[in-house]
Amino acid sequence: MLSTIADYTRLTKDMGKSLTQVATQPDVSRETDYFLSHIGNVKTIDDFLKDYRLYSYAMKAYGLSDMTYAKAFMRKVLTEGVGNKNTFANKLTDVRYREFASAFNFAALGSNATKTTQATTGTATQYVRQTMEQKAGDQNEGLRLALYFTRKASTVTTSYQILADKALTQVVQTALGLPSTISAADIDAQAKMITDRIKLTDFQDPAKVTKFVQRFAAMWDATQAQSDNSTNPALVLIGGASSMASMDIDMLSKLQSIRFGK
Repeated sequence: MLSTIADYTRLTKDMGKSLTQVATQPDVSRETDYFLSHIGNVKTIDDFLKDYRLYSYAMKAYGLSDMTYAKAFMRKVLTEGVGNKNTFANKLTDVRYREFASAFNFAALGSNATKTTQATTGTATQYVRQTMEQKAGDQNEGLRLALYFTRKASTVTTSYQILADKALTQVVQTALGLPSTISAADIDAQAKMITDRIKLTDFQDPAKVTKFVQRFAAMWDATQAQSDNSTNPALVLIGGASSMASMDIDMLSKLQSIRFGK
């Protein structure tokens, strides 16, 4: 199996070609054709939410598949739009809702909301990218995370945005060598821990993003290798024999101490 960084380099070396290969796959092509053929007929938020095929396609495109069921929530996101800082979407830490409300801006454009480039071909491009990341994750979760981080990095302006996104948090924690248990700490303490170690403006520089992703990939592969070795029966028998014996002796000593009241 190739390493995460090797897989990542292979896919991103010619991103256009990689995306085209995904876009032309029958299932992806079929759903995209339906979306582009029908989204222009949608005039209202009700129309949008009633056509599950269109709605679920759009939700997946913006990384919100897990919220497809929450129609009342998404209706509020779309109804209020992004026109001012007090709208529902703008108050949410997760920027995906703002992106979705911007793409389908019924609040500002009304019946013309589904005719913009962002709502049509822009959404289709997002869908293909999401699908590529998902399929990559089926083989290598680290690769999915690396691709996702690359796509989202330039939108990050605060450490709280990272903490609001599980995937971004996992990439950053892994790259910095922080244990996942750190997530139990106070949110402000976590945010400071990130800004103390990362200059967030670096994420506006593609070269620096690539360097950070390479760091993540190296840490990810090292962690996975360590995990695989610890669960490999052959390696446990060969490399773990002395530690197992030591553990048994320690356990016997403790048992003897209990038995003899030492």
